Amino acid sequence: MKEYDVIIIGAGPGGYVAAIRTSQLGLRTAMIEKRWLGGVCLNVGCIPSKALLKNAEIARTLREEAKEYGIQGENITVDYSAAVKRSRQVSDRLTRGVSFLMKKNKIDVYEGSAFLKAKDLVAVTLKDGKSEELKAGNIILATGAHPFMAPEWNHDGKKVLTYEDAILQEKLPTSVIIIGAGAIGAEFATIWSSFGTKVSLVEMLPNILPLADEELSKELQKAFQKRGIEIHTGHRVETIEPTSNGVKVTLSTGNEKKLLEAEQALVAIGFKANTDELGLEAVGVTLDKRGFINVDANMATSIPGIWAIGDVTGKLLLAHAASAMGIHCAETIKGIKRKPIDFKMIPSATYSHPQVASFGLTEKEAIEAGKQIKKGKFPFQANGKALGLGESSGFVKVIVDANYGEILGAHLIGPEVSELLPELSLAQQSELTVEELAHNIHAHPTLSEAIMEAAEDALGRAIHI
Repeated sequence: MKEYDVIIIGAGPGGYVAAIRTSQLGLRTAMIEKRWLGGVCLNVGCIPSKALLKNAEIARTLREEAKEYGIQGENITVDYSAAVKRSRQVSDRLTRGVSFLMKKNKIDVYEGSAFLKAKDLVAVTLKDGKSEELKAGNIILATGAHPFMAPEWNHDGKKVLTYEDAILQEKLPTSVIIIGAGAIGAEFATIWSSFGTKVSLVEMLPNILPLADEELSKELQKAFQKRGIEIHTGHRVETIEPTSNGVKVTLSTGNEKKLLEAEQALVAIGFKANTDELGLEAVGVTLDKRGFINVDANMATSIPGIWAIGDVTGKLLLAHAASAMGIHCAETIKGIKRKPIDFKMIPSATYSHPQVASFGLTEKEAIEAGKQIKKGKFPFQANGKALGLGESSGFVKVIVDANYGEILGAHLIGPEVSELLPELSLAQQSELTVEELAHNIHAHPTLSEAIMEAAEDALGRAIHI
C-alpha cells in the first residue's frame, strides 16, 4: 500500500490544478483519473469548442460577410470535418501539457477507477485490470458531472446527442434542434448556424441564457433571430422520437403543442454529479437534494479529511471556478487561511456570436436585494474599434450602488467581451468604485473604452452617447 499526503480523484481543471498546488506546497500527491487528463473541459468541452468557434467565425465571414470586406470568389467551400480535426489537435496538445505538468510536479498519476474503502483509503482498479490501494490523510473528490438525459429521450449519439457526441462528430447536420439555451446550446447554435445548418433553439424558461441579465438575453435572441435561428422560449419538451430521417420533437406551451423535425437533436439542459460507484455513502459523505456533494466554504465535506471541488459540488459548473476551488482547498489542507470564494462574483462567459460575459448581480437581482442602484450602459455601435471590426452589436452595462459607487455587477454582450470582463471583476475585487473605473484612461481605439464609457454613463456624464 502506497501512502500520500493527498489523493485527488479526477483530473479535470479542478483536480489537476489542486494536485499541482498541493505538490508545490510540499505535499506528496497522487491523482486518479479513469478517462482523460484535463477532464471534460480540455477534451470535449471548453477548449475544443473554442477551436470550433474560431472555424465558425471564419466560415460565417466567408459565407455571410465577405463582400463587406471586399472579398469575392467562386466555389468557396467550408469543411466542417476539418474544423473538428483542428479542434482535436488543439485538445490533444493541451492534454499532453497536463501530462507534462504532472511529471514536472512529481505527481503520481493512476489511470483507473477509484473507490473509497474508508475515509483515508482508496482502492484503484487500473485500466490494465490490476488494482492498487492508496492511503492518505486527505482525499479530494474532483469527479465532475455529466449531462442530464431523460431515459425516454432515446439518446443514441447519432440522432439524439449530448454535447460530447456533438463535439466529436465530424459530420455537419443539415438541421438540428437544440434543447436548452444555456451556454452550451448558444455556442452550438453559433457553430452550426455559421456553417449553414438550420438551427432551432428550445428553452423551457422565458429567455435564452435564462440565468443572464435579461437585457443580455434579449440582445442575443435578437442577434440569433437575425441570422435565421428559430427560437422557442417558454416551451417544454414532451417527447424526442427517432424517425427514418432524423428526429421529431414534441413541444408544449400551455395547452398548445408544437412538432419540430430535424436531422439531429442536441440535449443540453443540465448536469448530474459524478458520484456513483465512489463509495460515498459507505464512508458517510453527504449529498444535497440534487445529488451534488455538500461542502463548506473551505471545500470540506461532511467527513473530516475528505474534500470536494468543482462540478461535483454543484456550486458553479465552470472550469475556472473548479480551479479556484482546487487552489483554495489545497492551501486550506496546508493550513493557509483563505478568504472564502464569492461564487456570485466569479465571472462567466458564453462564446456565442456575439459573445456574452458577466459577473455579480444582475439588475433584477440588485433591485430584489433592496439595493439603490445606478446603471451605466454604452453601446458598441458608438465604439470606433467595434465599428472597424464590423462587430458593433451589443453593449457594456455596469450595475452600481447609488450611494457608494460600489460595483455590484457587470453584463456585456458584443465583440470579445470575455476578454474585457477581467478589468471589471478585478475592479470589484479590489473595491474600486465606478468613479475610479471612469478615471482609468483607456487606449484609443479599443473595445475596452466601452467600459470607461459605461462607467461615465453611470455617473451621468457619458461623452459619446
